[in-house]
Amino acid sequence: MSATGLLNKINAVILNPLILLVFSIATIIFIFGVFQFIKSETTDKNREEGKKKILYGLLGMFIMFSAYGLIHLILGTFGIPNPPNPYIRF
Repeated sequence: MSATGLLNKINAVILNPLILLVFSIATIIFIFGVFQFIKSETTDKNREEGKKKILYGLLGMFIMFSAYGLIHLILGTFGIPNPPNPYIRF
């Protein structure tokens, strides 16, 4: 197996599903934070926890989106063809 084939296999089998999993977890944390923020309209402690979860969820989604873009930027820079990805389509 060539180095290009190995990198494509690692990208398709390990990295992309891992990025998708962590992105999904960050989305769930974000949604849970929004519900917690809305539900606790007067309790300041619960509102602050909701705000933190919203922030962490957004930060996680941004990091995973950036990691996905960085991987494709590196693949494109080195001229490695990007195999079709069944998990993420833009």
